[in-house]
Amino acid sequence: MGQIRQIAIYGKGGIGKSTTTQNLTAGLVELGKKVMVVGCDPKADSTRLLLGGLAQKTVLDTLREEGDGVVLSRILKEGYGGTRCVESGGPEPGVGCAGRGIITSIGLLENLGAYTEDLDYVFYDVLGDVVCGGFAMPIREGKAKEIYIVASGEMMALYAANNIAKGIKRYAKTGGVRIGGIICNSRNVDRELDLLRAFSKELGTKLLYFVPRDNIVQHAEINRKTVIEYRPDSNQANEYRSLAQAIIDNQDFTIPTPMEQERLEEILLEFGLMNIKDDYKI
Repeated sequence: MGQIRQIAIYGKGGIGKSTTTQNLTAGLVELGKKVMVVGCDPKADSTRLLLGGLAQKTVLDTLREEGDGVVLSRILKEGYGGTRCVESGGPEPGVGCAGRGIITSIGLLENLGAYTEDLDYVFYDVLGDVVCGGFAMPIREGKAKEIYIVASGEMMALYAANNIAKGIKRYAKTGGVRIGGIICNSRNVDRELDLLRAFSKELGTKLLYFVPRDNIVQHAEINRKTVIEYRPDSNQANEYRSLAQAIIDNQDFTIPTPMEQERLEEILLEFGLMNIKDDYKI
């Protein structure tokens, strides 16, 4: 029985982490892999494409309503291809730390036996531009050993990726976590592929995969499906299958080498992103 590969996906808010994770998951289950996706975002939108838009009750909402006697079937739903889907949820708006939901959810999943021996992968789809508080829990506590950062050629996405790398480096010293690469969710920025390759190299990792931009992704989302389910014969479905295979094959894990702001700005300037905000500090 192989060891479960526990993977956390980070990246700037709105960059497409959840979409990328769910489409990648569809590629993995198509290849016969057993996968659990744990949504670590109070919006609870990390599994909707796998569940066909089903509004899954979050772990925190279930605990609030049912108390401590929660059974696994109340918080874990089966989605596309047998994926196991969990949403941690968050506190009532304005009350408490959203990151606490992640800590509570993972602890409960462990206690209820969700991490079964037949699982190949667990993905943690994590909110946030920085690795702090409860949102750092999957890597701080050594739950996830592999990190992938979703980015694009946009300036703020790269600032966020560099910030996240700083957090990974901090926890790598104690928890054994490593970065497995950058996944580019393309925004059709000029020289985007070259920029992401240079950025990844400077960060001490690699560009694992470049996902081209295609409107079919939005069409699939409107229909509450992954691209592989919505249009299995499309070019974009094949891109996500290739991304899934890249994850399977990846054996190159490193401690990142995040940049000082001046070096990051040099790279951005070199590739034509001149719109640097002087007052934006990392």
